[in-house]
Amino acid sequence: MWMTMLGSASAYAATPIVEIVIRDHLFFPDTVEVPANTKVKLLIDNQDPTPEEFESYELNREKVIGGNSKSVLFIGPLAPGEYPFFGEFYPKTAQGKVVAK
Repeated sequence: MWMTMLGSASAYAATPIVEIVIRDHLFFPDTVEVPANTKVKLLIDNQDPTPEEFESYELNREKVIGGNSKSVLFIGPLAPGEYPFFGEFYPKTAQGKVVAK
């Protein structure tokens, strides 16, 4: 996992960015840590040739990411805790969680 802070004084530019890769119907990394009580930008890179749907009931998010494409989702601010997510099209293998600390 990599996380970066954009270098600007504005609140929007300080949004942490976390990248998640989908490859072989798996999420890499399958656990990502984010700062609690902070809005976070998830950059999802689907490297599989088939689409996958990022889904999380706890995060209240779902989005189809086409094969060999990228998409952005914003989550949070989140209270400290764990928030599972999964791939709707391959739920037995594509599983992960966001941990807010």
